[in-house]
Parts: sequence; structure tokens; C-alpha cells
Amino acid sequence: MIRRGFPYLEPRTEPASAESHQLEREGYTIIRGLLSADEVAELHAEIGEIFERDPPDERGNRPAEDAAMFRYAMLNRSAAAQRALAHPGLLAVIEPLLGEDCHVIANTAWRNPAGHPGSHGGQNWHIDAGPHVPLPDGVRWPADIPHPVFAIGVHIYLMDCALEDGPTGVLPGSHVSGRPPPQGRHLDDSLDYEGRCVEPLITRAGDAGLFVSDVWHRRMPTADGDHGRFFLQVHYGRRDIAQRIVTTAQANQLSPEAVGRATTERQRRVIGLHPPFFYDG
Repeated sequence: MIRRGFPYLEPRTEPASAESHQLEREGYTIIRGLLSADEVAELHAEIGEIFERDPPDERGNRPAEDAAMFRYAMLNRSAAAQRALAHPGLLAVIEPLLGEDCHVIANTAWRNPAGHPGSHGGQNWHIDAGPHVPLPDGVRWPADIPHPVFAIGVHIYLMDCALEDGPTGVLPGSHVSGRPPPQGRHLDDSLDYEGRCVEPLITRAGDAGLFVSDVWHRRMPTADGDHGRFFLQVHYGRRDIAQRIVTTAQANQLSPEAVGRATTERQRRVIGLHPPFFYDG
């Protein structure tokens, strides 16, 4: 656990919630009943209206049917979304791991229709960027040192998510591995991490599922009776991790002259013009 000192990060001495400790130890947790029924209804209606009103965002080269499932930069579009991502009950869980000055780095609404999981890469076992502390084969993170957390993903559920709906599944403890999931097993339902099997995030509307960016996770397969999924996704990062709410082509700190002088892909990236990747695509 950490806190923002004056001015540097330092070990946290104040108590933290059970959810914060589980997130640090296991790589995931669930906050039950984060939002009230009225708050869920407001957020559901506001985001649903945005899906109906605004066309899909152009990010990556997804098929049209997949692109239709996402709307980006939600805090710019929805006052209810902006309130939800700053909920005190949510910040109380993530701030002991990211610092009191952590911020939103991405904010996307997901609406997966019933019976149509799509072909999004989230169907595969993956990590959200990183690993932030890569480790070579055969090297283990010391058990007596808490593993640092750099980014946390949150799903704020706007409808119940049962096992048949294809919930997010996580492999507990895998966030300390220092490695991505093994090659060739990206759709393996039996994948485990050091003997620990997948833990599905079974939730009710108003719950929030949280996972460390480095934990191995995926959308689990749907089954008969799939109702689809609808949730607001928020990624939080430490203060020194850049926001990815819009792409760097849309928002950057460069003059037109500097952009024009960057004529190769490496020159563009070194000045901060990156193609959509993790978090922003």
C-alpha cells in the first residue's frame, strides 16, 4: 500500500479496506452494492441513450458489429458516468494502491448483445498492458514484498452478470508473475496459474469488479440463456501514467510544426503520437 507524501510516494501506514488488500494480494476484488438502484437506473438510461444517439467510435479496425458494442471517453459524454467513476466507495479501494492523486486513464462503456460475444481481443487471456515489472522465466516475485500496482481496471455493472453471460474471469495471483499468459493458450478454459483456476466475477447491477492491470483475465465463454453484458469500464492509473481517454492523434501537446517534422513511425512515437493500443483501442 502507498500514499502520496510531500512530494513523493511512500509506504502507507493508514488502514485500508478488505477489498484493497484482496486487490493487492489476489489481483482482483468485487465491491458489492457500490451504486444504489436509482444510481444504476440513471447511469443505465444515460449510457443507453448515448449508444442510441452516437455512432460507434472509430478506433482500430474492428468489424462494424464489434465496434457497435463500445463507446469511448464516457466521462466527456455523461455526467452520471463522471459521478460514478469518482464514487467515494470506489476511490477508497483503489487509492491505497495507486495513491490519492491517481486519475482516470480510460473510460469506455461496453454493451455486449445477448448471444453475440463478438471477436474483441478480450475473449482471449490477456493483461492490460505491461507486465509493469517483467520477470524472466524461473524468477519469482518475493513473497514478502507487496507487488506494486500501476493501473487498475474497474467494471461498474449496469445489469446482472451471471456465469452464462460470459463474465470476466481472472486467475488469482497471476499479477505477480511478471509475464503475460502463455502463448498458444489464449482461449484455454482450463488455464491456471500455479494451480489456481479461473475465478468468474459474478455480479449484480450496482456492483463493481476490480482487477489489477497485470492479472491474467478474459471474457469467459457464454452459454445458453446469455443475457449479454452492460457495464461502464474505468481504468485508473498512477499520476505519472498518461491518460488514454482519447487517442494521441486527437489530444497531444505538440505544435503543428513538430507533428509535420515527424516523418517516420519512430519519430512520431518518440514525440508522443502513438497508434491506438491498450486502453485506447
